[in-house]
Amino acid sequence: MRHFRKKASGSLMAIVFWTLASLITLLPIYWMFAVSAKSRVQLFGSPSFVISSFFTENYTITLSDPAFQRYMINSIVIATSNALLVTALALLATYALSRYKLPGKENLFFWTITNRMAPPAVFLLPLFLLYTQVFVVADVRLFDTRIGLILLYCVFNLPFAIWTLRGVIDGIPKELDEAAFVDGANTWQVLTQVILPLAKPGLAVTGILTWVFAWNEYLFAATLTSVHARTITTGLAEFVTVTGTNWGRMAATAMLTLVPALLVLGLAQRHIVAGLTFGAVKE
Repeated sequence: MRHFRKKASGSLMAIVFWTLASLITLLPIYWMFAVSAKSRVQLFGSPSFVISSFFTENYTITLSDPAFQRYMINSIVIATSNALLVTALALLATYALSRYKLPGKENLFFWTITNRMAPPAVFLLPLFLLYTQVFVVADVRLFDTRIGLILLYCVFNLPFAIWTLRGVIDGIPKELDEAAFVDGANTWQVLTQVILPLAKPGLAVTGILTWVFAWNEYLFAATLTSVHARTITTGLAEFVTVTGTNWGRMAATAMLTLVPALLVLGLAQRHIVAGLTFGAVKE
């Protein structure tokens, strides 16, 4: 009886804790939604968490704004292209690090992850000079281009993707590779027909996290773009002007930027838990 009460008390405390943690996490999102649903007059009145009337103009004006549409398309193209490219390159790199006896491969693996440790601001000036002065052919340059941001995000997201996939590939028995080689398969066939299907959960998690990192990135997008390749995160700053801040439209735009991320997470949700735990336990 005492054991049952102790177990029930522990379960109740866990429920209370996670309920409070969820409320604390969701509170800023709800407040942002509440701000997006109010007019300027309501916002500068007494603040309230209750939405008495929904001010739809913040959303209709934003959705019909050509600049918002261009920023959203840029973000989707850049984040998706970066996620696909990084995941493919990371799969090739981790397969080589896992299966081949490369000299100093552990040092190489550690060196790749150290690239994520440096503050991004350190690279701003060198990258700006490279994009505006060095990587220039005639009138073509990487500054303010989608491909420029895609390649740049690869530099910072690829080490993380390799680190994430390393445990996934190591968790796949090498005996499966050897059996495929005995049956006459080449390295490419082993990678695509044996490793790829088994590593799908890990690849899904890696792709999702890489996509989210590219989607949320602000510093490089704000510095290395001006008009054509601006992303939705940099577009949020345009609501802050010398005449004031349009909090309603800014909040509405921020809420709309959550929709693609929620869709991506929802579609790949079943792979997330499996991918995060894949390779964690070895027999």
